[in-house]
Amino acid sequence: MSGTADTDTPKRQRHTAESAILSLISQRGPVKTICPTEAAALVNPDYFRKALPDVRSAAVRLALAGQIAIYRHNKPVDPMSFKGVYRLGAVRPVVETEGAVEPN
Repeated sequence: MSGTADTDTPKRQRHTAESAILSLISQRGPVKTICPTEAAALVNPDYFRKALPDVRSAAVRLALAGQIAIYRHNKPVDPMSFKGVYRLGAVRPVVETEGAVEPN
């Protein structure tokens, strides 16, 4: 294998992962979320688990850019420090309710 092919593949997958995330979130609508495995299955239908790290990286990049939000327990989390099971969705407006700030 040449070094060029090895360096091209991650870039191509990253773009595909970002496109898959954005497409699925758009299809799902502003209130519902997607599972990262759904995006991974679009990136690599035969071996979606291999695409999961790239989907997570793409999700972090998109969240930092303000294009999506990463959710745990239906609440937005910090893209740089979240752990465990997560979902991806559209950025929801934040509303204040009796002194507490919650996503709408």
